[in-house]
Amino acid sequence: MSANDSSPAAAASLYVGPVMHQRMKPKQNRFSYSVFSLLIDLDRLDEADGQSRLFSIERFNLVSFYQKDHGPRDGANLRAYVDQALGDKGVSRPHQVLLLAYPRVCGHAFNPLAVYFAYDKDHTLTGVIYEVRNTFGDLHSYVLPVTKDQLNDAGLRQEQDKQFYVSPFVDMEQHYSFRLMPPGKAVRVRILEEDAEGPLLAAMFHGTRTALTSANLARLCAHIPFLGLKVVAAIHWQAFKIWRMGVRFHKKPEAAVPTGEDRTVTQTSRAA
Repeated sequence: MSANDSSPAAAASLYVGPVMHQRMKPKQNRFSYSVFSLLIDLDRLDEADGQSRLFSIERFNLVSFYQKDHGPRDGANLRAYVDQALGDKGVSRPHQVLLLAYPRVCGHAFNPLAVYFAYDKDHTLTGVIYEVRNTFGDLHSYVLPVTKDQLNDAGLRQEQDKQFYVSPFVDMEQHYSFRLMPPGKAVRVRILEEDAEGPLLAAMFHGTRTALTSANLARLCAHIPFLGLKVVAAIHWQAFKIWRMGVRFHKKPEAAVPTGEDRTVTQTSRAA
């Protein structure tokens, strides 16, 4: 991590690079495509709003960010949500919270995974929230405190049992291994999903930091048009391919009563 530099000084930045997914069993399937993500400081939304004429907070634009797309999805202050979620896990109120997520492009966004990075006043990572969304309108947050043994110069390593239904072609008896390089000059997010017999799926995003400017936004939206629609189309196309391969279909389980360990929100995502 020492070679990756610290997180950006700007209120909002872009990270550009490939997303890769690989299924190892029972059938093999691998694909990758180019995306760009937004990294935004949840305490500096007003400042971020002024960085580009093509980018807005809580208003329609070519590229925009809405707090109601995340967390409780009711438009409430996301910083307060993060403070409460981490506080419930015994993590002191962070000095800074950065959110890595796909922005809305032309009013539409879909985030299979958004990641909150929480730092103390010494810029030490103290907590991470992995916000997972499925295509059925549900959202679940894995809230994980960061311990000293999870951090080294190679990045952050965390583990979590699966608690949330994502794909009809993967059962619930899974375990996640998260590997992160927190945002600096680059950001890297890797998830390995394993069952009792070994690795099943791997997914990774590796992005390089780019300034959030009008020129860069125009270029990226021309090169990667309709980002959110592209992500949804890719998910459904790959699901169709997996179905054609004859991979077993797993029905969505009945909703469980939420507990302190389960921050699942069932609500149709609003993209307007």
